[in-house]
Amino acid sequence: MNATPSPVPVNGTSAPLVLAILDGVGARQAAEDNAVWMARAPFLHALLNSSGELPGVVRRELRAHGPAVGLSSEADMGNSEVGHNIMGAGRIFDQGARQVEQALREGTIWGEPWQAVVARARTRALHFIGLLSDGNVHSHILHLEALVRRAAAEGVTRMFVHVLFDGRDVPDFSGQRYLADLQVVLDDVNTQYGASAEVASGGGRMHVTMDRYGADWRIVERGWHAHVHGSARGFRSAQEALDTLRAETPGVSDQFLPEFTIVDEAGAPVGAIGDGDAVVLFNFRGDRMVEIYQALADADFTHFPRGRVPVDPLVVGMALYDGDLKIPATFLVPPTRVGNTVSEVLARGGHRQAAIAETQKFGHVTYFWNGNRSDKFDDALEDYTEIPSDRVPFEQRPWMKSAETADAILDALAGGRYDFIRANFAAGDMVGHTGDLTASIVAVEGLDISLRRVADGVAAAGGTFVITADHGNCEVMYETDKQGATIVDAHGHPVAKKSHTLSPVPFIVIDHLARRLSLADLPVAGLANVAATVLTLLGVPVPHDYEPSVVDVAPAVS
Repeated sequence: MNATPSPVPVNGTSAPLVLAILDGVGARQAAEDNAVWMARAPFLHALLNSSGELPGVVRRELRAHGPAVGLSSEADMGNSEVGHNIMGAGRIFDQGARQVEQALREGTIWGEPWQAVVARARTRALHFIGLLSDGNVHSHILHLEALVRRAAAEGVTRMFVHVLFDGRDVPDFSGQRYLADLQVVLDDVNTQYGASAEVASGGGRMHVTMDRYGADWRIVERGWHAHVHGSARGFRSAQEALDTLRAETPGVSDQFLPEFTIVDEAGAPVGAIGDGDAVVLFNFRGDRMVEIYQALADADFTHFPRGRVPVDPLVVGMALYDGDLKIPATFLVPPTRVGNTVSEVLARGGHRQAAIAETQKFGHVTYFWNGNRSDKFDDALEDYTEIPSDRVPFEQRPWMKSAETADAILDALAGGRYDFIRANFAAGDMVGHTGDLTASIVAVEGLDISLRRVADGVAAAGGTFVITADHGNCEVMYETDKQGATIVDAHGHPVAKKSHTLSPVPFIVIDHLARRLSLADLPVAGLANVAATVLTLLGVPVPHDYEPSVVDVAPAVS
C-alpha cells in the first residue's frame, strides 16, 4: 500500500512534474540492432543501466503490449494510441481490435449502420478502404474478409477493395502474401454468390491515403486520385502493380509503394468510387482514417483540389475515429469513451497542465491521453503546444523535433505556471518505422541531448521528472526467426524490422523534492499504472478504480 505522499504546491507550483514519453523506445539488452544502446546516449544509458543506483532515481519496466493495454493476446504489439489511452486512463479497457472481435463474435457489428451500407450497396457498389495486414494495430485482414463475406451473403454483388500495403506493423515485403489471402476470399464470394468483388486500387500506407494530423495532405490526395477518380497509374491487376513497382524500384518498402489503379482492357478504372456508392473504412484505429473520411464526406473540404466529388456517398467507419469531431458520422463498432482520466482528475482539482508534442504525436498527448476526447477539460487550466513536424522522410531528419519539444518543455518550466507537463518525443517511433538503423541511432542521440536539457530544467525547478514510453520499436531493428536468430536476405544482409515490438518499456522517476521514493511491491505493472504514479507524485488522491502507483512516496527524514 502506498504511503501518504508529501504535499506538493499547486497553482503556481514550484514543484512541477514533467512526464516525457519516449515514443517507440522499448527496454531491451544491448545488441547490434538495438538503436537505443548503439547510440551515443550517455544520459539515457546511465538511467537505463541496471547496475548500481543513482541518487533520487527509481526505475523499473512496464508492460506495453497485449492484455496489459487492452489488446487481445500476448502476441499483439502495443501502439501509440492504446499506449496513451491506457496511460491517461489509469485503467485497462478493451481496445480497437478487441472491440471489433467482440462485435463480430456477438453479431453486434451487423446492426443498423451495416444494414444501411448493405441497403445502399445492393443498388450501387460497396468499397472497402484500409490497411491490408494482420498487424492488428490499424486493422486486421480477417475483419475485412468477414465484411466481404457478409456483404456477399446479404446480396451485395459489386464490391471493390482499395488496399493499402503495410510493411510497418508486419514484416516488410509481405504485401504479396496478404494480397493472395484476400484474393482467395474474393474468388470464393464471386463463385459462391455470383458477386463481382475485386481489388480496385492501392499503394503503400505512408505514401497513399493514410496521413494523420494534417502532416502531409499530399498523401491523401494520392489516394483520392487512386480510389475515387481511378486516375492513378493503371495496371490490369494488383499483383501486376506490385510486381512492376517493385521491379522499377528494387528494395522499395511496402509502406512506400506508389499509388495505382486497376483498369480494364480499355484502360478504364474497374472500381472508381461513384455517386451514391457505399464506402467502409475498415481500419479500427482512427488516426490515419480521419483525413480520407474528410475528403470523402466534407462539403467544404479545402486541403487539396478534389475535382470530381462523388455525390451522396455513404461513408462508414469501422469505429468512431474522433468523437469530438464526430468522424465518422456512422460507424460499425461503438467506441469506449473513458471518463475520469488523470488529466480530468487534475483539472477538477485546479491543477494547471500543459501537453506538448510535434504534429506526428500531438493527438496522442491530447485526444488519446484524454480518453478519446479532443477538447480540454478546463480551458483556463490547460495549454496545448503543437510543434509542426517536418514534411520529409523521417530518416532524412532523424532528430525530428526533439530539440523543439525540449524547448517547449523548458519554456513551460520557466514560466512556473504548470503542475503537470506531459510531452511526447516522436523520433524513436517514427524513425524506427523506417527500418534504418543508422538513422534510428541518430534519433536516439538527438533524444538523449534533449532529455538531458529537460532533466536540468526540472532539477532547476525543484520538480520531478518521469520518463517512460508507450511501446517498443527502435530497440529491435532486425527481424528474427522463432529461435531469435537474425533473418538475412539473399545478399546476407539483416532484414530490417519496421514494426513495433513486444518489449516492455522503461519507467524512470528522478525526484528533486528530497522525498524518499521506493518501488511499490507490484510483481507485474504496465502502462495503466502510470496515471496513479503521476497523481501519487503530485500528492493528489488516486481514484479507487485506477491501477496502483508503481512508486511509494514518503517524506524525507528531517
